Amino acid sequence: MNLALYEAALERISGLFGEDATGHDVHHTLRVYRMAMRLAEAEGADRELAGLAAMLHDADDPKLFDSGDGLPNARAFMKEQRIAPARAEAVCTIISEVSFSKNGAKRPSTIEGMVVQDADRLDAIGAIGIARTFAFGGHRGQAIHDPNRTSGTSIAHFHEKLLKLKDLMNTDEARRIAEERHRFMEAFLLEFREEWDGTR
Repeated sequence: MNLALYEAALERISGLFGEDATGHDVHHTLRVYRMAMRLAEAEGADRELAGLAAMLHDADDPKLFDSGDGLPNARAFMKEQRIAPARAEAVCTIISEVSFSKNGAKRPSTIEGMVVQDADRLDAIGAIGIARTFAFGGHRGQAIHDPNRTSGTSIAHFHEKLLKLKDLMNTDEARRIAEERHRFMEAFLLEFREEWDGTR
């Protein structure tokens, strides 16, 4: 991405996310962007497509916006920036293939989609992922933990999703990074359980 396009995208997402406290703020987007660029470089992917998709990947997230289908926020931005229609469609395809809730273990159809999906999933694990889990859970009014429940709590979310992500990475570099972050989460969950039970 050229500097002017990056700065325009940053201005747009800053306006969209404002003071978000769910863990899907501007800083999340920028971490995903930086990681996507790192992975795109390693994989020889189209950096502009991956960069645009990374910057816009949450612009129409139904958890955050009631923008309906069709990615209107992302499309409007790319139209304003005069992104060629075919490339805009490629970016929209990438965005539509990133989400875990929509796609689960399904791999994206392009290498650009793979690196953006990996970048987004890497930000859901490790130390940042732990912090984001509790931020989102608190925002939604979820309990931290209830040993009698297997869903609907922040700790349950680790088992429902986060601990599965390591094995769903698409690229070699993402798999390497995920291994380290996964181990950190496992250590955190062990410490949490021992403190909860009063054995530590």
